[in-house]
Parts: sequence; structure tokens; C-alpha cells
Amino acid sequence: MFPLKDSIPSERIPVINYLIILCSVLVFVYEKKLGDDLLSLFFLNYGIVPIKLFLPLDTVSLLEKIIPFITSIFIHGGFFHLLFNMYFLYVFGDNVEDEFGHIKYFLFYIFCGITAAISQIIMYPQSNIPMIGASGAIAGVMGAYFILFPHAKVKTLLFILIFITVIDVPAVVFLGLWFFIQFLNSMAQNTFEIVGGVAWWAHISGFVTGIIISIIYKIRKGY
Repeated sequence: MFPLKDSIPSERIPVINYLIILCSVLVFVYEKKLGDDLLSLFFLNYGIVPIKLFLPLDTVSLLEKIIPFITSIFIHGGFFHLLFNMYFLYVFGDNVEDEFGHIKYFLFYIFCGITAAISQIIMYPQSNIPMIGASGAIAGVMGAYFILFPHAKVKTLLFILIFITVIDVPAVVFLGLWFFIQFLNSMAQNTFEIVGGVAWWAHISGFVTGIIISIIYKIRKGY
């Protein structure tokens, strides 16, 4: 399933959402200008390498440990990694920004990205593979959408064997299935250090963080 658009139009221009997408694209363009060696170094320096966080400060400084928690959110490993992340953000992020407001939405996005990364680090603290990508932060946005817009519909591109169709799926169903798939994949992934790949636990944590923050937000707003 791939989301094409949702049924709720934005009431104002999602400035932060557009800026996040633009920043991510510009960083990716910069990555493409680096050679393989420099790109690997870029990932190591600005992605999160869990094992580096536990090295002494005279080996890896505190700043070098902290900065990647922000920079890694804007780095992607390939074109389709970027494309899928940014399109999901485009579909779901505008309404969440509409609800939270520009500044709170940005802080929410970064916070979800950080908590998602921390969860992945807790699960695989000895990993030496750089963690990059906005997936955890975007999962937080999707978790917020799940709570804030339960009656929305998502126009979805559906692949059934050799057939392709477009159907309207309730947002709670689409996002619930997405979360369930992330959970199944996390259970199937036994050793991140060996197989590498997707940080499934970051997706789960980001989504749950978005849900919790949105529930608190609705309670405080009296929804």
C-alpha cells in the first residue's frame, strides 16, 4: 500500500513541512556530490553510530555524540529512501502541522526523531552501522495523525499480485496496518549489526511517541 493523498485539506500553508522536505532534498543533493569515501565518512560523522555513543569522551566528544541525533534525521541513504519518506511526510504532515502550529510541529518532529533513535540504540547498542533517515520522525507524525484525524480517508495505491488499483482506506486502518507491519518486521529482525537494513524499532517508537503526545494534546485541549 502506498498513500497518494488524504481527505482533509490544510487550512494554512504547511511551511515547516515544506521546509523539512526541502532541507532533506538539499542534503541528498549534497550527498550525491560526494565520492564513495567521503559519503561513508559523512554518514559516520552525521549519522548515529550506536557504539560510538558509549566510547570515552577523549575518543568521541560530547558534541560529536549529540549532533547526529539532529543531523541524521535529514540524511537518506538512497533516492527511494528519500522519496518514500518525503511523500509520506507530504501526505500526513500538513494536517498535523495545521493542528499543532508551525513551531510546535517542528519541535514535535525533531523530538519524535530523537526518541525513535534512542529506542533503536537501546535495542542494538553495539551496532557500528550509521542510523540515518527521517523514518522515526515521520512515524511520529503518522502516530499523531492516527489520533488526531481518525475519520480521515487515505487514497491508497494498492498492489494485488499483477493488479494495481486505487482505493479509499480509513486512516486508522491504513496507519494501523503500517504499524503492524513494522512490528512484525522488528520481530523478524534478529541481529541488526549483521543484517543491517531498516531500523524497525525506531519506526515503532516514533509512532508510539506521536500517539502519546497527541493523546496528551487532545486531553489538554479538551477534545
